[in-house]
Amino acid sequence: MGRAAVLMLMAFLCCCCAAVALRQRRPLRFDRKSGEFRILQVADMHYANGKSTPCEDVFPKQMPTCSDLNTTAFIRRLILAEKPDFIVFTGDNIYGFDATDAAASMNAAFAAAISSNIPWAAVLGNHDQESTLSREGVMKHIVGMKNTLSLFNPSEAHVIDGYGNYNLEVHGVDGSSLANKSLLNLYFLDSGDYSTVPSIPGYGWIKPSQQLWFQHTSFKLQRSYTNKPEPQKGPAPGLAYFHIPLPEYASFDSSNSTGVRQEGISSATVNSGFFTTMVGAGDVKAVFTGHDHLNDFCGELTGIHLCYAGGFGYHAYGKAGWSRRARVVVAALEKMEKGSWGTVKSIKTWKRLDDGRLTAIDGQVLWSKSSRRKPTLR
Repeated sequence: MGRAAVLMLMAFLCCCCAAVALRQRRPLRFDRKSGEFRILQVADMHYANGKSTPCEDVFPKQMPTCSDLNTTAFIRRLILAEKPDFIVFTGDNIYGFDATDAAASMNAAFAAAISSNIPWAAVLGNHDQESTLSREGVMKHIVGMKNTLSLFNPSEAHVIDGYGNYNLEVHGVDGSSLANKSLLNLYFLDSGDYSTVPSIPGYGWIKPSQQLWFQHTSFKLQRSYTNKPEPQKGPAPGLAYFHIPLPEYASFDSSNSTGVRQEGISSATVNSGFFTTMVGAGDVKAVFTGHDHLNDFCGELTGIHLCYAGGFGYHAYGKAGWSRRARVVVAALEKMEKGSWGTVKSIKTWKRLDDGRLTAIDGQVLWSKSSRRKPTLR
């Protein structure tokens, strides 16, 4: 290879590295006009091979024309209707057993988000690795996709279980005094697939190494929030996203939650203590999972809301006549006296149904600065 070719190759590699670094450094931000940050959660797409993949649990008259493409159409409609600032895919993004090519299935599953040019992130479920890529390979593929902010694992954690444990910061409005401070912290964790301990059956769980990383990250973010410049009374609110629900989700029924519980809570058979870890950290206000497609409730326990999104994908089990759905979360900033934007004043949520009107249901306030109080067990 000639000298000129070597120099061109080096320049190309530098540009690629710079582009990756820029993608990771560019912060998510609250909107300058509305003072809001809007997140669309998509759970359990179960994407496989596109048009040739049939739907599950729809009415017989829908079957001839129903496929993975219905899942894609739903995402596109939601993006147009909600105009989210960020999209989170909370696992079982593809259904590995039926996906003949994992990379091709992921490319199709995330295509609507990618073409919208909206930043997005993903975590793994228990089915993503059941096709032609290992669990590690699936996450590596996701990290390399366009417009994603997903990370393989935190660079500072030398030993950590799983793939896709990372955090993202949502900074204040560009040009404001809080432009360089994270006002909303997003945590993403790999809740595993299945137990690897012979004496413990069932699904995986969030391991001690992941919890230690979470604790260190939360502490670091809280310290930054309360330190100069622009020191705040902390902590900034946090949201956590992963696939498999915690055992504490079983605390809820129709009497103490918003939404429906139509099936059992398919959590791990052991309690790894992550809920207690989050309570101890003090910043997480809500957790969002998938996995149990027929549950879409939100309930508060010890100051943290535990929420399902409800099943999204059409090649996933559901219930005929019960619309596929997604969850929207909106964090809103406080408007200050001189018209500038302050810190987060509230976090609200609702769900959107895949019906003729994309009906919004079950609106509720997850957290409000004005209603801060000592958490109580419900």
